[in-house]
Amino acid sequence: MANPIEQFKIQPIIPLEAAGVNISFTNSAAMMVVSVILITVFLTLSVRSRALVPGRWQSMAEVFYEFIANMLRDNVGTEGRKYFPFIFTLFMFVLFGNVLGMIPGGFTYTSHVIVTFAMALTVFIGVTIIGFARHGLHFLRMFFPEGAPIATAVILVPIELISYFSRPFSLAVRLFANMTVGHIILKVMGGFVVSLGAFYVVPGVVPFAFLSAVTVLEFGIALLQAYVFTILSCIYLHDAVHMH
Repeated sequence: MANPIEQFKIQPIIPLEAAGVNISFTNSAAMMVVSVILITVFLTLSVRSRALVPGRWQSMAEVFYEFIANMLRDNVGTEGRKYFPFIFTLFMFVLFGNVLGMIPGGFTYTSHVIVTFAMALTVFIGVTIIGFARHGLHFLRMFFPEGAPIATAVILVPIELISYFSRPFSLAVRLFANMTVGHIILKVMGGFVVSLGAFYVVPGVVPFAFLSAVTVLEFGIALLQAYVFTILSCIYLHDAVHMH
């Protein structure tokens, strides 16, 4: 059975090095470029006609647009509209990364914690800047709830600080862990199908049926994790805009 971890190996496509630092163009970077190109082509084709009665591509784009717009409105309010381009881009990048990784021969860049952490850290830094830009030093009130007795500051402030600074880690690990575990399960189940089906046709049917079900489930998880990553980003943005 092939090593299920082998699928996550980052391999250089164009070896590059600058000042002793490896900056090679890898299979992970290549898949990110492919995702960006596909997203650009998809949205360009979708809005090219701008028909009153939308076609198939335009309908799909409008579904994504309405989905993210409603998510922002429900979680941030009308003030969240100015942040729509970033949230929409974030959702599409994660979604295409998750789904393209399901294609045989593809590479799931969202299965690497360095990628998910970079996105989560961008969200974290962005909402923190927005919080201070909108509220000034009053934004620090997030770490000590209104009306709480001053004597509880010794306990509440450290808890709130730990909770706040753990956001990028929890956001990154949640996406990375779900995508990694799902692909490992698919790889292991695929190995069972090959090893059993190669010698016994009937016993191979059971793991193949289970593999098919897990594959469908993994596609659902790919969509769900893009949604979870985006809605948590909206919730963090809500805290920065309105505070809690």
